[in-house]
Amino acid sequence: MSSDQSHIPVLIQEVIEGLAPVEGRQIVDGTFGAGGYSRCFLEAGARVIGIDRDPSVAPFVDALKADFDDKFQFLPGQFGQMATLLAEADISDVDAIVLDIGVSSMQLDQGERGFSFMRDGPLDMRMEQAGATAADMVNGLEERELSDLIFGFGEEKRARAVAKAILAAREEAPLTTTLQLANLIEKTLGKGKPGKAHPATKTFQALRIAVNAEYNQLVHGLYDAEAILPAGGKLAVVTFHSMEDRIVKRFFKPQAQQSRHLPMSEEAPQCWDDISKPIRPSKEELNRNPRARSATLRYATRNEVPARAFSMDGLGVPGMAKKQEVGAKT
Repeated sequence: MSSDQSHIPVLIQEVIEGLAPVEGRQIVDGTFGAGGYSRCFLEAGARVIGIDRDPSVAPFVDALKADFDDKFQFLPGQFGQMATLLAEADISDVDAIVLDIGVSSMQLDQGERGFSFMRDGPLDMRMEQAGATAADMVNGLEERELSDLIFGFGEEKRARAVAKAILAAREEAPLTTTLQLANLIEKTLGKGKPGKAHPATKTFQALRIAVNAEYNQLVHGLYDAEAILPAGGKLAVVTFHSMEDRIVKRFFKPQAQQSRHLPMSEEAPQCWDDISKPIRPSKEELNRNPRARSATLRYATRNEVPARAFSMDGLGVPGMAKKQEVGAKT
């Protein structure tokens, strides 16, 4: 990766090994961000199609086009709609797909985007910079809805306490900035032990996931990849928290749906071979990039079993995520 890249691609060597061979292949980077993965694939001799929903990635797109000319192509949009995006661009020969799920380092570092509780800025969190913001949710949802969101998407065990504190605070004035919310959560839950995650981490995660319909995006993206890739094609997915990783794990290796009312159940279709075990960053990588600490990589190879119809059943997706539509800016 060139020295002027601000985004350090997490587990990049392991991703390249999982996709090997890379040279001469056409790879879809479904979560382009600052272009870290795309640049590494291009430098390794691949052709790359980048996809991203965030308009602010334009300078990174221009840089790769300048450096690699027609070996790099960019499609603006959501990776949960990549089958449609590729079809509209008349692209069908895809050898591999990579998804790096969640917020990018580029977005975290821009305080004005509202993703980080470490930088003051508007309580926004919209990747597409359109539609409802985190502030809209924090100031508009009822206590039960807010508590369910924080618990379901953030796995915050004290979600009720956080929701109650938010409602009490907003009676005085709306919560509009990241530090307002972060300080309120810290006051409610306590500062926590040294070396542990900030107490606002899970609530911010939950709001970001809800604002951007991220679980819905993930599942749609996985099924699109299954439909796009030919036998022998490879899919690599990097996740940053346990629920995302469980979804990917269950997608790659689905279990038969059992029912106490039925004596037999059909065997779940197995569309993927050579499924990797979960791969975590090395100590050396963590020393270089502490943000990689929660990353998990899983990859697999597409076989000849026909692609499945879209379904969230059996993946462990939170119920509220099933109500969100990919493509909707609400």
